[in-house]
Amino acid sequence: MNFMLKGILLVFFGACSFGILSTFVKLAYHEGYTLGDVTGAQAFFGAVILWVLFFFQSRTAGYKAKAIVPKTPWWKMIIAGTCTGLVSIFYYQCVKLVPNSVAIILLMQFIWMSILMEYLIFKKKPTGLQLLAILLVLGGTILASGMAETSIESMDLKGIGFGLLAAICYAGFLLLSGRIGNEYAPLQKSALMITGACILIFIIFPPTFLFNGALNGSLLKWGLIISVFGTVIPPLFYAEGVPRIGTAISSILSAAELPVAVMMAGFVLQEQVSFLRWVGVVIILSAMVLPNLKYLKRD
Repeated sequence: MNFMLKGILLVFFGACSFGILSTFVKLAYHEGYTLGDVTGAQAFFGAVILWVLFFFQSRTAGYKAKAIVPKTPWWKMIIAGTCTGLVSIFYYQCVKLVPNSVAIILLMQFIWMSILMEYLIFKKKPTGLQLLAILLVLGGTILASGMAETSIESMDLKGIGFGLLAAICYAGFLLLSGRIGNEYAPLQKSALMITGACILIFIIFPPTFLFNGALNGSLLKWGLIISVFGTVIPPLFYAEGVPRIGTAISSILSAAELPVAVMMAGFVLQEQVSFLRWVGVVIILSAMVLPNLKYLKRD
């Protein structure tokens, strides 16, 4: 397969994997499982799968030849991974309280939040295109979330709050992930960070599902599905695909997560997604593309 085409497909399917995740979470809720069950099972099975994959990778001669001593202590990677755990807790609680198509749009607010964090923490001033992207995201959110069609009283404000908290934690995770531990192998870095998420989740929600027989039911199925699509596939596909096609194209392809999530909500969960809300989705997608136009042209 063409080197570039393979990278495009890997990043695209990684984004689609993220997009369908919340639908599976919603289906698990419909079967009576709790927030602690879902987040705990995802983190636990995700950590086990990633460590097993890393173990087999580390046994290969090619990996040993490339092995280097990381500069970032392993415990810092675990602490950084707690951001991922918070994203899961806040986002899945949001999914529980608001329609799936609204939850993913609230999570997408990480776009402008990450730009704001970079300015506040690293004094990196946003460009004109980034400021325009922020305005588009905010305007698109009003349409895509249905705020323009319903009264604010009819919305679950707690759900909106949890969605925005998830976006804040996701923006923080992206800033941390891009700046620490880049000398680790992708599998090892992902495994360490998911281990941190698992520890945090188990502290907040003791893993009773490991002992109360829940895994004998469908929680084993949902835990494996959610961990594979949310914890294993995206980081591995991105680690392989992004170096092939560059950051700009990858950022644009990652936007596939949003329409996939909205389509899954409409077709699988039978949520009503009006034309006006689809217009909002398109506006948010354009906000993702805009800041990367000059890099895309350069690539």
